[in-house]
Amino acid sequence: MKKELEKKYDHLAVEKNKYDFWLQNNYFKADVNSKKPPYSIVIPPPNVTGKLHLGHAWDGSLQDTLIRYKKLSGYDTLYLPGMDHAGIATQAKVEQRLREQGITRFDLGREKFVQKVWEWKEEYASFIRKQWEKLGLSLDYSVEKFTYSPELNKLVNKVFCTMYNKGLIYKEKKIVNWDPLQKTAISNIEVIYKETNGGMYHFKYILENDTNSYLEVATTRPETMFGDVCLVVNPKDERYKKYVNQKVINPVNGQLIPVIADSYVDIEFGTGVMKCTPAHDPNDFIIGKKYNLDQIICMNPDGTMNELAGNLNGLDRFEARKQLIVQMQEKGLFIKKEEIVHQVGYSERSDAIVEPYLSEQWFVKMNYLAKQVIDLQKSDNKINFYPNRFDDVLNKWMENVNDWTISRQLWWGHQIPAWYNKNTNEIYVGEVAPKDIENWVQDEDVLDTWFSSALWPFATLEWDGDKNSKYFDRYFPTSTMITGYDIVFFWVARMIFQSLEFTHQKPFNDVLMHGLIRDEQGRKMSKSLGNGVDPMEVIKNFGADSMRYFLLTNSSPGQDLRYSEEKLRASWNFINKIWNASRFVLINLDNKNINIDINNIKKIIDLNENLACKWILTKLTRVQKSYYEAMEKYEFTIIGKTLYNFIWNDYCSWFIELVKADSLGCDEKSKNNLTTVLIFVLKEILVMLHPIMPFVTEEIYQKLKIKNSILEEEFKINEWNYDVNNFEDFIIESIKKIREFRISQNIEKNQILNFSILDDSNTVTSEEWNIFNRYLEFFVKSNVQKTKLIGEVVSIPVGNKFLEIIKASFIDEKKQLLDLQDQKKALEKEINRSQSILSNENFLQKADKNKIEIEKNKFLKYEVEYKAIVEKIKLLSNK
Repeated sequence: MKKELEKKYDHLAVEKNKYDFWLQNNYFKADVNSKKPPYSIVIPPPNVTGKLHLGHAWDGSLQDTLIRYKKLSGYDTLYLPGMDHAGIATQAKVEQRLREQGITRFDLGREKFVQKVWEWKEEYASFIRKQWEKLGLSLDYSVEKFTYSPELNKLVNKVFCTMYNKGLIYKEKKIVNWDPLQKTAISNIEVIYKETNGGMYHFKYILENDTNSYLEVATTRPETMFGDVCLVVNPKDERYKKYVNQKVINPVNGQLIPVIADSYVDIEFGTGVMKCTPAHDPNDFIIGKKYNLDQIICMNPDGTMNELAGNLNGLDRFEARKQLIVQMQEKGLFIKKEEIVHQVGYSERSDAIVEPYLSEQWFVKMNYLAKQVIDLQKSDNKINFYPNRFDDVLNKWMENVNDWTISRQLWWGHQIPAWYNKNTNEIYVGEVAPKDIENWVQDEDVLDTWFSSALWPFATLEWDGDKNSKYFDRYFPTSTMITGYDIVFFWVARMIFQSLEFTHQKPFNDVLMHGLIRDEQGRKMSKSLGNGVDPMEVIKNFGADSMRYFLLTNSSPGQDLRYSEEKLRASWNFINKIWNASRFVLINLDNKNINIDINNIKKIIDLNENLACKWILTKLTRVQKSYYEAMEKYEFTIIGKTLYNFIWNDYCSWFIELVKADSLGCDEKSKNNLTTVLIFVLKEILVMLHPIMPFVTEEIYQKLKIKNSILEEEFKINEWNYDVNNFEDFIIESIKKIREFRISQNIEKNQILNFSILDDSNTVTSEEWNIFNRYLEFFVKSNVQKTKLIGEVVSIPVGNKFLEIIKASFIDEKKQLLDLQDQKKALEKEINRSQSILSNENFLQKADKNKIEIEKNKFLKYEVEYKAIVEKIKLLSNK
């Protein structure tokens, strides 16, 4: 393999075949017998409903970055892949495909329909694995899991039966959230509330014994009036006391219903008279139970009206509403409609308006389970949330949680392990079917997808409820759970209480929350807006490395991210910069056998007074410390800025150029020493970048011919702490200032400037002069002399020194004074900022010592430069 990189960075060529190389060499496999400390992440299983979207790419990039970072930091890592059967969502997709073929699931029957869903699952699982590959996710496929596998089904049945026998699962007829499109119950958190235009409809309920009198009742859902069993007023409402225990005529069907009194009714709300429909409203259901009222269902499971609706039988509920209003108007029983905007519940999966509906369902009792979560989060063993505010979000939800509806009227999913005797009222709940199966029929419902997903952290590690597996013993609790904040309640909370209940341990140590990806206008990506972005297209156009860098470094934990092609292009340009710098280094390397062992580097530095090398190694140590601290806190934006500044500015713009200057006229051994440091720092850069940009770093690393793969490297913080402040504050700052001076004065690049260097005592050390002279001609086409220049001079402040140049026709003295005054103002701001930080007790107590020291050094540097500028302004002002 030639060491030289291609002239142009081609992301498609670079990213080709790398994944196969990693898999073939087992770099992603966990080692349960390893003596290294374990670090584990189980992937939030994507639904087998379709291909991955940009949110999955963000999720995966975060997880893979942590896994690769931990692997390079000396951990035995497990990144466990898997997928979710996603009951309601997947069934909907398959039914849609069948409808396009003119078939329904009922035409096929349950068994054949489920087979069709399995075929869909295999098709889309294959797509998802290919996308994982494109993203570069370092998954251990030898332990891949599926939420509806036979093994998971066995565990789900065990968990269900255990909870049932403990009284934590029960079956009851209740008002549930009903999705009429999917014809299934859904849980409270699967209901999305949206502001919707609607109406408040007012009707006359005429009194039985006085046809000239009526009670006015307002409702937002007139179609449910066919299920009315009474009217309710507040017993303290003087307006209606005389009507209590009388009867009124239901305007929609002519039935007589009583007027009862209950303090639940708000006297001030509406007309003060409430219709009670126990089978179609949760609050009415409670009143119905209290007074033993009938529970009349007037609607079919598909949202159409049933036979109780008379001539509206079979109509969709909303069409029935329209026709009912017309009929009531014709009869003189309709009073008015008020236009309102109110919160209406929509099904999270189908977007159908949810119908409160009386149905017999299975539920999980939540009080006991929720208390376990609350107690855990009050303990020293709590789960750490990043950002921490989601700990409060979790606790508040747990404190106000409702019982969980877990049964779904679907065919795809874990069928509830309950059987009903054909001949008696007996019910049998068990992990396996009863022996005399011919006398029993199994409950047709399946479990909510989240019921099996709640077991994911320990189910994936092959915990079976009887004994622990070697994976469970080594990798549980898992290290970090990474997921979007939109499923804290759906999934994170449920994993926690199920893990506490069954393993008596928390499921993970940390939870890293990320936000949603929005379009460039800040809108949520959706099919209806047509603003979704296919991550595979992004990879095709910019590369996986560019996409990963963009996704990781442009948003803090818990915050949303705006998609930006401009930032993606900037990410690609950054990689291209790294590529070109690496190419230069590799050309320098040529066929030399360079020893970049750390001890050899120390030897070179100890024997060599090259300040540029000491400077870059000291900067490298600072960057490594900042990188480590940010990685441990999941602060990827800080990592991005830190690496970008070090690579682009310190390494590419300065160190490579300093090495070029140092190489002029030096012997071969000195050149080799410079190349050694150049390559060593590049290797350390690649190791830090690798978790974020796995493909390009592997490509460049392999050209260095150090080890077989960068995944065999180790991230270590190198303790290089040379006193190089003078080099940075004087040499580099001087070159910057001279460049800025040339630009401000419109001086041609090839025009040689003659400078002297002076401090407060009009002298500089020989060492400073020699170093300065070595680099100045290379960088800024200038000559330097030791002694003070004779005549009128222009002064350029650098720390406590001044670069002085003989004034010429191109020098504007007034502009120089204004420039100095501007610099003075800027320094005043920096000094005030620094003083504010250093007087902040909170910062001093919590910040890393290295950060505090850096801030103190900045403050001292600012003060020295400020004093020098003030003195120079006085001199110029007095002329």
